[in-house]
Amino acid sequence: MKVAFASTDKIHVNEHFGRAEEFYIWDIGPDEAEFNGIVQVKNEGDDEADRIEARCSGLSECALVYVAEIGGPAAARLVAKKIHPIKSKERSPIAETVTKLQEVLQGAPPPWLKKAMLKNSTVSE
Repeated sequence: MKVAFASTDKIHVNEHFGRAEEFYIWDIGPDEAEFNGIVQVKNEGDDEADRIEARCSGLSECALVYVAEIGGPAAARLVAKKIHPIKSKERSPIAETVTKLQEVLQGAPPPWLKKAMLKNSTVSE
C-alpha cells in the first residue's frame, strides 16, 4: 500500500498536514518497503478548504498519511477519501515508522488497517 509522510527534513514525521509542502511516499507491504517518490503541494490561495483539497488530491493513491499534527476538517476530508491520517506524536523517524508498520502488517492488523490495505488493490484494477 502507498503511505505518505509529512516531513520538513526528509527523515522525521514532523510536519503539520496543513503546512506540508512535500509528502514522502513509500510503498509498504509486510515483507518489503521502498521509497516511491515525493508529492509536492503548492501553498497557494487564501481559502483553507482549497489548500486542504490540494493536499488530499495529491495523496489520493495513499492509504495512510503520517503527520505531526492535523486539524479536524482536514482529517475528516482525508477519511472521506479513504485516506487514514495518523499523528506521530514522537516525531518518529520515517524509517522507524515504516518498520513498525511492517511489523503490524506481518501480524494481525486491526480491521481499519486491513480495509486501508485493500484501497490500492481496488485503485489498480
